[in-house]
Amino acid sequence: MNVTLLGASGFVGRHLIAALRNRGDSVTTASLRDPAAALRACEGADAVVNLAGEPVAQRWTPDTKAKIRSSRVDAPRALIEALGKLERKPSAYVSASAVGYYGTSETATFDESSPPGTDFLAEVCVAWEAEADKAAAHGMRVAKVRTGLALGTDGGALAKLLPVFKLGGGGIVASGRQWYPWIHIDDLVGIYLHALDGADGVLDGTAPNPVRNADFTRALGAALHRPTLFPAPAFAIGLLLGEAAVVVTEGQRVLPTRTIQTGYRFTYETIDRAFAALFAR
Repeated sequence: MNVTLLGASGFVGRHLIAALRNRGDSVTTASLRDPAAALRACEGADAVVNLAGEPVAQRWTPDTKAKIRSSRVDAPRALIEALGKLERKPSAYVSASAVGYYGTSETATFDESSPPGTDFLAEVCVAWEAEADKAAAHGMRVAKVRTGLALGTDGGALAKLLPVFKLGGGGIVASGRQWYPWIHIDDLVGIYLHALDGADGVLDGTAPNPVRNADFTRALGAALHRPTLFPAPAFAIGLLLGEAAVVVTEGQRVLPTRTIQTGYRFTYETIDRAFAALFAR
C-alpha cells in the first residue's frame, strides 16, 4: 500500500511510519503548511492519513485557539477540496480526531455512538470530523480515530511526566477522580493500520479499560518503583494552562465499542500491562 502521511513528525506519526514500513508499505510524508506539496504527495496514493494539528496542550490564548481550529478544520477543508479534483485520488482518507469530541464528565460513559459535547474542544472535533467526512463525496472511504491519552516513553504526555515521577515528585492531579481514556502507542498505531486496511467510520483510539487519574498515578508510580506523594492542585494547573487545564483536570470515560466490533483486538487492555511493557523496553 502507498500511504501519504500528513503530520508525520509528531509522536504518533513517527510510530506509524515505522509500523507501515515494517510491514512493507510505502510511506510519503508531507506537511499541510505547504498545501501544494501536500497535494502532490497525495496524488496517486492509496490512502492519506492526516495527523496534522496545532498542539492542544498549551495555554489557550485567542490566537492559539484560532490556530488549533484552523489546523484541524480550515487546512483539511482546502486539502480535501483539492483531492476531489485529482485524476488519481486516494481511495481512503483516515483522519485523526480526539476524545475531546465527547466533552467532559466524571460520571458518564461515552463510546462512538455518543453525542458531542459543547465545549471548545468538542466543537473543534465536530468541525474537524465534518471536514473529513467530505472526502466521502469524492469517492474516498473515510475513517476517523478519536484518540485518547497515547502512552509512550518517547513522546506525548507520558514522556513529560516521566522525569517528575522518576524523581519521586509525582502525584494525583486535581481531584484524582477524572477519567483518563488512555491507550498504548502500539495499539493506537494498530487502530490506524486497522483503518487503513478497511475499517471505516468513527473508531475510538482508547483502551477498553479507562482509569481515573488516581489509579493512573498509582500504576505509574508502581511501575517506576517511585512514591507518588505530591499532588498537583487544580488551581495550580489552572494558573499554568488557563482554560486548557480542562485537558488534565477533567476527563471522560471512553470505551472503544465500535473499534472492537470492527475486529480490532487490543494488545494492552489494562494500564498495568501497558506500563509494564513500556518500561521493559
